[in-house]
Amino acid sequence: MKISIQDLMAQSGVAFGTSGARGLATAMTDKVCYAYAQGFLQYLESIGEIKRAGERVAVGGDFRPSSSRVMEAVCRAADDLGYRAVNCGKIPSPAVALFGFENKIPSIMVTGSHIPDDRNGIKFNKCGGEVLKSDEKGMSSQIVELDDALFGADGNFTKAKPAQEISPEAGENYAMRYLNFFSRDALKGLRVGVYQHSAVGREVLVKIFSHLGAEVTALGWSDKFIPVDTEAIRPEDVQLAHDWAATGKFDALVSADGDSDRPLVSDENGNWLRGDVAGVLCAKFLAADSISTPVSCNTAVEKCGWFPEIRRTRIGSPFVVDSMIQASIDGAKRVVGYEANGGFLLNSDIETGGKFLRALPTRDAVIVMLGILLLAKSQKQKVSELTATLPARFTASDRLKNFATEKSLAILAKFNSGSEVGDKAAIEKMFGEICGAVAKLNRTDGLRIIFANEEIIHLRPSGNAPEFRCYAEAANDERAREITSLVLAKIAG
Repeated sequence: MKISIQDLMAQSGVAFGTSGARGLATAMTDKVCYAYAQGFLQYLESIGEIKRAGERVAVGGDFRPSSSRVMEAVCRAADDLGYRAVNCGKIPSPAVALFGFENKIPSIMVTGSHIPDDRNGIKFNKCGGEVLKSDEKGMSSQIVELDDALFGADGNFTKAKPAQEISPEAGENYAMRYLNFFSRDALKGLRVGVYQHSAVGREVLVKIFSHLGAEVTALGWSDKFIPVDTEAIRPEDVQLAHDWAATGKFDALVSADGDSDRPLVSDENGNWLRGDVAGVLCAKFLAADSISTPVSCNTAVEKCGWFPEIRRTRIGSPFVVDSMIQASIDGAKRVVGYEANGGFLLNSDIETGGKFLRALPTRDAVIVMLGILLLAKSQKQKVSELTATLPARFTASDRLKNFATEKSLAILAKFNSGSEVGDKAAIEKMFGEICGAVAKLNRTDGLRIIFANEEIIHLRPSGNAPEFRCYAEAANDERAREITSLVLAKIAG
């Protein structure tokens, strides 16, 4: 049976595109996942990036209940198409991607990142980098041929295959990336708490920090999946950090989301750093000469004056990657990118004392954690003192869950009449009592409203979940949070 990926998207309700595939775990049947994996590999064949003849395809996954099943479907799809699937086991997304990039093979990560565990996803990487927007049409237009005998009426395999042996190489390679670059006493004297919860990188974080000399305490391990979102931190996680910090045992706390590509770093007081603040500090540690960052991120990156070039992009790592590639083409030597969710990407090799930290142009949590702690240590500052060196610009974000994309777009349409004067008036009518007069509008991605008092409201539907997000920026943290809360309350009403 032949089926087009476009038709399968419509039938299954599982989206498939630049960010990979995402949907309800029940909708992500073996048949859907198998077809999407084959569609991705066929696309790479069509552009001449791979050819069958037993070439390897790296596959990893997170700790969601459905991930093992989806990994099996992906591995079988690769094997049946004439490739050789390498089951990398349950390891971080950047570990799978790094293994693929260094071996010039495709890599596929089964993860829903921060979304609830009744959903899942599949993230695809080409041999040398992330899938870009320019790849989306070619991927979604693929037609795959499926053997009907493989699947039952429920869309799942009719016969199970023996479990594939797990290769530890990718996970070990990821840890050694840092242990070979930094000195083994780099973190000596620092006390670090690792909030493990259900992050797939929980063990490798303990290993890396311990081997670099830190005194490490593992905290909060969970055998149940916890949807930690680094961009909208749960109140429970805020409280846990404060409780752990109150013991006085830690110089910092570190953690990550489910697939461990986005970091959480707290100061010694248990205050989680915003992702765009963490990104600025890590970029400073790496002495970046070009930063690509979405329009939603904190303007402290411009106001601090530390960097020769800042490029603003649409929200999403594919846009950041595109911008970084162009920055490298234009001659920048230390090119990085970061997102409001804490995702940090390195597009250049970093050389220090004859040692090289190779480029990793996909979200990576570990470099942010290490960068912040090592920058603080080198400047003989606490993490809270380090963050205080930035201009007083604070961001907050939150979202309305189970908010249909159509509803989100309808709200934004109210402020997109074609008349800027009319749009500003409509915005002031709705949000004027919160932030006052509108100075400027930016529609790079969603609607970013800059008010005369320099406060910012940024509205945008989520790109991978039925959620409506609000980002806010103000002169202090309390005010940024207040703006976010007030705006979402108005929208919900």
